[in-house]
Amino acid sequence: MAGKYYAVRTGKKPGIYLSWDACKAMVHGYPGAVYKSFKTRAEAEAFLNAGAGAAANAASGTAAAGGDSGNVAVGNTTNSVVHSADKDGLPKTYAFVDGSYNAATGVYGYGGFLVHDGGKEVLQGAGSEPEMASMRNVAGEVLGSMAAVEKAVELGLTELTVYYDYMGIEMWATGAWKRNKAGTIAYHDYIASVREKIRLHFVKVKGHSGVEGNEEADRLAKEAVGNL
Repeated sequence: MAGKYYAVRTGKKPGIYLSWDACKAMVHGYPGAVYKSFKTRAEAEAFLNAGAGAAANAASGTAAAGGDSGNVAVGNTTNSVVHSADKDGLPKTYAFVDGSYNAATGVYGYGGFLVHDGGKEVLQGAGSEPEMASMRNVAGEVLGSMAAVEKAVELGLTELTVYYDYMGIEMWATGAWKRNKAGTIAYHDYIASVREKIRLHFVKVKGHSGVEGNEEADRLAKEAVGNL
């Protein structure tokens, strides 16, 4: 009998593994990996099923709704999806996005990049609309995610994984959180409008934790608003 069961919800190959070495091979170096160890297989299976259930709830809008302030506590709803991958197990098309806010100028902005078969597209932009500026860096993150999807659609891509560090990026896109501001309403409506054109996955990563893609997106976002 195995001493522990390692459940990989998001990794190179989601599933249950019987050793740390096997689990590590599936998550090491994978952006936004989600995994946990359990004493029983039943607990490990419940963890995997809970992840799939949360993603389904988010897509149908039945998850707990939050407001634009982003101060409502929610569980981990990272999508446990198996997407088209390259030889290293990473998505073939993915983007990292982040936002920043310059308190001195009232400017919010975003930074990030989109990786696809043809190369890497840098994403940057800024704005100062008062209602959105009240959301500070979150406003930039919303615009960054929208910019990544817009670029993917422009390039004719059919699948994209968006890595983000603020839960609203996924929750507003799927409709799981209420949209009270013009910017979040426009974001949700845009994502809904392209659902037939592109398959989207959202994966949460922990910000400022050494995740290379997130750190690069953070730097680009700060540069966009003059915070460097």
